[in-house]
Amino acid sequence: MIDFNDTNRAIYLQIADDISDRVLTGALPPDERVPSVREYAATVMVNVNTVMRAYDHLQSLGIIYNRRGLGYFVAPGGAEKVAADRRAAFIEGGGLERMFKQLSLLGIGPKELSEMYESFISNSAE
Repeated sequence: MIDFNDTNRAIYLQIADDISDRVLTGALPPDERVPSVREYAATVMVNVNTVMRAYDHLQSLGIIYNRRGLGYFVAPGGAEKVAADRRAAFIEGGGLERMFKQLSLLGIGPKELSEMYESFISNSAE
């Protein structure tokens, strides 16, 4: 369930992020049906219109598509689209620069960072 504590970000965008996360991790593979607007709204306890706005947003980004009468489905290439968009936002939005600055301030070098990253990947795979 989504925790809507991020008051700086609209709820529909938080919902879109949740669906995008599921697409990116493969929990919602290409051509898989996305939960219906009503199902999702009931699950996260928000207004149906809020979920509809999130789905419209995802559709405009090419991450999901609508089959009339059947619902929304993950677009082929949806995961790649999410990854590319997030990567660009991270790099262009200053996330990478902020991360490098913190690493430098904390004295974390490339070798230590690489070891921590490898440990993180192996622990998250379990």
